[in-house]
Amino acid sequence: MTHPVASTPARRAIVLGAGMIGTCTALHLQQRGFDVALVDRREPGQETSYGNAGLIQREAVEPYPFPRQWGKVLQAALGRGVDVHYHAAALPALARPLWRYWRDSGPTRYPQRVQAYARLIAHCLDEHRPWIEQANATDLVRPIGYLDVFRTGPAFEAAARDAARLAHAFGLDVEVLDAAALARAEPALRPGLAGAVHWRDPWACADPGALVARYARLFVQRGGRLVRADAIALSPHGGGWRLPLPGGDTLDAPVAVVALGPWSDTLLRRLGYRLPLFVKRGYHQHYADGAVLQRPVLDVERGYVLAPMRRGLRLTTGAEFAHRDAPVTPVQVGRAEHCARELIELGHAVEVSPWLGARPCTPDMLPVMGPAPRHPGLWFNFGHSHQGFTLGPVAGRLLAEMIAGEPPFLDPAPYRPGRFAG
Repeated sequence: MTHPVASTPARRAIVLGAGMIGTCTALHLQQRGFDVALVDRREPGQETSYGNAGLIQREAVEPYPFPRQWGKVLQAALGRGVDVHYHAAALPALARPLWRYWRDSGPTRYPQRVQAYARLIAHCLDEHRPWIEQANATDLVRPIGYLDVFRTGPAFEAAARDAARLAHAFGLDVEVLDAAALARAEPALRPGLAGAVHWRDPWACADPGALVARYARLFVQRGGRLVRADAIALSPHGGGWRLPLPGGDTLDAPVAVVALGPWSDTLLRRLGYRLPLFVKRGYHQHYADGAVLQRPVLDVERGYVLAPMRRGLRLTTGAEFAHRDAPVTPVQVGRAEHCARELIELGHAVEVSPWLGARPCTPDMLPVMGPAPRHPGLWFNFGHSHQGFTLGPVAGRLLAEMIAGEPPFLDPAPYRPGRFAG
């Protein structure tokens, strides 16, 4: 990776959103000679990028589809599961994007989505590695993979077969552990589990928000600007883009990048775009003074993750379908905690209340990356769903190459904003 080249007045950019996606986009633009202002209402890495399982998921070559098994759909509809919860009041607004999500998860369309998605995932480790090194963040990341653990024999056997399929098709490093091998690998787990699949490629981060903050610190050390402002106030101005700042000043640039994750839609609607975006909300809670896991563990048949973090053992939930800013309803946290205590000595909760965040999703499970259809100089980089933390450097590089007029290292066509009407 080369150091940034000198910027010119014409190569100015405003990047809206200082999560993993926006911060990496700012770094890649800076590397290409742009004078970049990275804008957020909070410090870098304090929104969606803060509250995840901390995995850079090289194995995640298949995006999460809408369940096609009616048993799972019925369980979610009746509110009986741990992995899915919903607000009834949100369903009318969600009906159309969820229908499209269900349709794109079908056997005709889904394989095409996997091909486009896997091409991004394949580069995640190679693109994170140099930034981790240059940001002096190697203390935060370990190449230890994670475990899918199974309570029942049939589920374990089916998962082992599927893991072999994915390993063969995508060149993944995977190990199947029977009950005895699992007990040796994770002695803190209670006996009685059927086995596990050890995905060995992923890297585990002990503090996802801190990793984003290290990347942002590197950006500032190289001359970038962090700006606290309301990114939603961006508007066209004089052939470019203007953002009002507190105190009456403004930021002006010919290029603006929307990397606001679940808040992207708020800005885009002001500019006349109607993309079929929706959110999956998720919760996490830390626990201390309990048993110690060596690596993250996904309880597949219940739908939550336990991940060793700096603050303790982080329990992360599945998906809650709700309005982005709806009141907190941590139903899944309580259910997941009950299930987790069946597997491990969990300890006590660190926070008074669980953290809540929102994942930005699209019905076709692919991110939105590329030029805005009707506004020159405006670029989109959002909709990475469950994998924004994984894909930040990949997405940042691809978008920066497009903005700089370089040949993109991946074909950006599957992710173009214009694939959605409106």
